[in-house]
Amino acid sequence: MYAVVRIGGMQYRVAPQERVRVPRLQAEEGQVLELKEVLLVGRDDDALVGTPTVPSASVRARVLGHGRGRKVIVFKMKRRKKYRRKRGHRQPYTELLVEDISL
Repeated sequence: MYAVVRIGGMQYRVAPQERVRVPRLQAEEGQVLELKEVLLVGRDDDALVGTPTVPSASVRARVLGHGRGRKVIVFKMKRRKKYRRKRGHRQPYTELLVEDISL
């Protein structure tokens, strides 16, 4: 069984006992979240597609922790103008463990 869930404006395909990294959420470690924005629930060969969400479907996930992703270097330069800018960015994330998908 799997589901497509909207978290933080993005869509994720999740399955039970799967870890997923999502944009940082305001939740504490160990807290259980009930995700209600389920767009699709699928089993072996069939899928239940919502319009836009599947009514009475939910995904239960536990917050494993928070962190920051790998550093991305943003470098800007204009040749012959002595203009150079170097910046680094690390995107914060929350790691979730999907416990259950219910209809």
